[in-house]
Amino acid sequence: MYLDVRSDWLSYVDEVPRALIAANAVASLESLEQSPRHHHQKAQLLFTVRGVINCEVEDAVWIVPPQCAVWIPGGVPHTVFGSGEVECISLFVAPPEASSLPGTCCTLAISGLLRHLLMRANDLPELYDVDGPDGRLVSVIFDELAMAPVEDLRLPIPNDPRLKKLTDLLVSAPADHATVAEWASRVALSERSLSRMLSEEVGMSFGRWRRQLHIILALRHLSAGKTVQAVALDLGYESASSFVTMFRKTVGKPPSRYLLERLRAAPFHDGGP
Repeated sequence: MYLDVRSDWLSYVDEVPRALIAANAVASLESLEQSPRHHHQKAQLLFTVRGVINCEVEDAVWIVPPQCAVWIPGGVPHTVFGSGEVECISLFVAPPEASSLPGTCCTLAISGLLRHLLMRANDLPELYDVDGPDGRLVSVIFDELAMAPVEDLRLPIPNDPRLKKLTDLLVSAPADHATVAEWASRVALSERSLSRMLSEEVGMSFGRWRRQLHIILALRHLSAGKTVQAVALDLGYESASSFVTMFRKTVGKPPSRYLLERLRAAPFHDGGP
């Protein structure tokens, strides 16, 4: 099943004369298939209730763990897919309102208040009364979104084909302990050239870029139910403690606490889409 990508639905969403519209917002899926690359005039907010959503744009992949959201500005080509069983809320925001929100794709931390507001938005009538209580609710949602903290859950994707090949190699063998020089030789680059190109294209050193990849892979696996120990081994760490140390330094808290804070949020209602 695809999420929000039927061409007729996208055209319809852009034509609805409201600042906010829920696109049949709840998707409870065993597998959220990768969508074709697409775009829409309205901006989109994808909030992950359960599971992990991945959003790819031209130069980056965004990871959206539970109780987090990805903001996709209008007109930005993107593709969306899920990891494991996914439950999410999808909202579209008209350009005038989106102008006060981030101008680039980003992940947002969602507060308890905003989470409840987003769930309430799912029950709004399509043509809600903009001057009534529903309109005031939408205004509060926009105010809260504008204050939502941005989280660094982005993996930049380089344009150079050799660096793209390196990305594929790292994803397919995340536990490989090769040195930077060895990785560079595998894509026909010198270590110095690799470091310079990564700095120019993604603004990161090789070590930081690889750690960011590990964070993304770890969140996918942990949210799917894997243990910290298993994920640490999959990513090539000598122990769970060394993996936890890397995760805490990068994200600001250990993985168990990071996920627990999101899973503590009240579950979404049991009703289907």
